[in-house]
Amino acid sequence: MTIFGRKPARRMGLQAMLPALMLTAILLGTLSGCVVGPKYHAPAPPPPAPVYKESPAQFTDNGNWTVAQPSDAKLRGKWWEIFNDPELSALEEQLDINNQNIKQYFENFMEARAIVREARSQYFPTLSGAPAVSHSRTSANLGANVANGSKQQGSLYTLPLEASWEPDLWGKVRNTVREAQYSAQVSAADLENERLTEQASLAEYFFEIRGQDMLQKIYNDTVIADQKQLELTQSLYELGIENQIAVVQSQLALQSAQAGATNVGVARAQYEHAIAMLIGKVASDFSIPVKPMTTAPPPIPIGLPSELLERRPDVAAAERTMAEANAEIGIAYAAYYPNLTLSATGGLESTSLAHWFSWPSRFWSVGATLSETLFDAGLRRATVQQYVAVYNGDLANYRQTVLTAFQQVEDALAEVRILSKEVEQEEAVVKSAQTYLQLEEVRYQTGIDPYIDVLIAQTTVLSDMQTLNGLQVQEMTSAVALVEALGGGWDRSQLPSPKQVTQPAAKSDTTIQQ
Repeated sequence: MTIFGRKPARRMGLQAMLPALMLTAILLGTLSGCVVGPKYHAPAPPPPAPVYKESPAQFTDNGNWTVAQPSDAKLRGKWWEIFNDPELSALEEQLDINNQNIKQYFENFMEARAIVREARSQYFPTLSGAPAVSHSRTSANLGANVANGSKQQGSLYTLPLEASWEPDLWGKVRNTVREAQYSAQVSAADLENERLTEQASLAEYFFEIRGQDMLQKIYNDTVIADQKQLELTQSLYELGIENQIAVVQSQLALQSAQAGATNVGVARAQYEHAIAMLIGKVASDFSIPVKPMTTAPPPIPIGLPSELLERRPDVAAAERTMAEANAEIGIAYAAYYPNLTLSATGGLESTSLAHWFSWPSRFWSVGATLSETLFDAGLRRATVQQYVAVYNGDLANYRQTVLTAFQQVEDALAEVRILSKEVEQEEAVVKSAQTYLQLEEVRYQTGIDPYIDVLIAQTTVLSDMQTLNGLQVQEMTSAVALVEALGGGWDRSQLPSPKQVTQPAAKSDTTIQQ
C-alpha cells in the first residue's frame, strides 16, 4: 500500500513533514525492539581435567625438563623471550612488522571492520539529491499544435531531495550488524592465529639452524680427528707396521666425514632462506651468524587445562563463527515478516530560472510502502534450514577445535618430556662411545687391536653424536610447538569487542600502500 501526494500550492514544505515523520519514527522505534530468530548462547566445552595428563609434574622420572613455577602459570606477551636468545628476539620483532602473511590477515581484518560500518549504515535514512535542467521542444504536428500551427518549447528546472528509510521492525538490520561484528572478531582471531603460527615457525627454523651449526661442528671435529688418524696410519704403513688396507679404510673414514660436513650446508641454507622470507627480506641479502646450539629448553609455564580455551585464538575464532551463524538465522527468519519503507520527496521546481528558488516553486510528497511475500515456493523455509545446518556444522567444528587443542597440548607435553629423558640417556651413550674410542685408539697404537676396531669406534661416536644433536634440536622445536599449542602469549581478553570492531580504522591503516 502506497500513500503519496503533491501539493505545490499549499503553504507546506519539508518543515511541515517533520512532525509526522518524527511521530512515525517514535512509533516504529517501539516496534523495532522486536528481534526474531534464536538468541545466541555460547556452547559449553567438554569439562577439562584438573591437570594435564602428560605434564612433567605428573612423572617422578621425567628427565631434565621441568615446568615453570606456579607464579609464572601463563605465557604472556612476547613468549619467545623465555628462550633468552637476543638474536631470536630480534628476528621475532621484525616478523611482526614485515611478514607478508600477517599483513594479509591484517588487511582482512580491516575489511571486516569496514563491513561492520557498511551494515550499520542501514540503521539510517538514505538522502539523495538530483538537480536537473532540461530544455524541450514539441513537434508542431502533434495535437493542439497542429490546429494552432504552433510549437511548444520551454525549460524545466528541478532541485529535488529524496529520503527513504526502512525501519528495522524485526531485527534484520541488527542481526546483520551483529553478523558483521562477529565476523570481524573471527577475522581478528584468525589474525592472531596466523601471527602465532608465523612466530612459531620462525623459532623452529632458528633452532634448526642452531642444530645444523652444532652438527657442522661435530663433522668438522670428526674431520680433524680422522685426518690425524690417517697421518698416523700412513706413518705406521711406511714403517711396515700397518698394511695398506688400514690406510684405505682411514682415507674412507676421512672422506665420508668430509662429505657429511659439506652436506650440512644444504639444510642450513634452506632454513636461513625460510627465515628471510618470514621477516620479509630477500634471501640473497640475509644471513644468520654461525652459532652451535648447546642449551636445553627453558621451563615453560603451561597453566591449567581449564585456562586453555581462553588462550587459543583458533578456539575463539570457532566460537565467534558460531555467533555469526546464529545471527544469520535471525536474518533468515526476518524474511517471514513484512517490510515497511518510508519515503519523502521535496524540493523546488520551475519553468523559469528566475523563479526557480522562489517559495511557490516548492513541491513535496510523502509515502509509505508495506511489502510482504505471499508465495515463494518454500524459499524462506529452505533458507532458515540452510543457516540452521550451517550453525550446527559450526558447533561441531568448535567442539572439534577444542578437542584438537587439548590433543596438541598433551602431544607436545609428552614429546618434550620424553625427549628430555631421551636426551639425557643419549648423552650417556655418547660418553660411553667416546670412552670406547679412546680405549681402542690406545690398543691400536700398542698393536693389540687392528685398525678396523678403531674405525668401528669412530663410526659409533659420530653416529651417536648425530643422534644426540638431532634429539636436542627436536627437543627445542617441540618446546616451541608446546608454546604454540598453549596459544603463545595470547588471551581471549585481547579479542576486540563488537564496539571496538565498529570504530573507524586509523587513517594509516586505510591508505593504499605502494
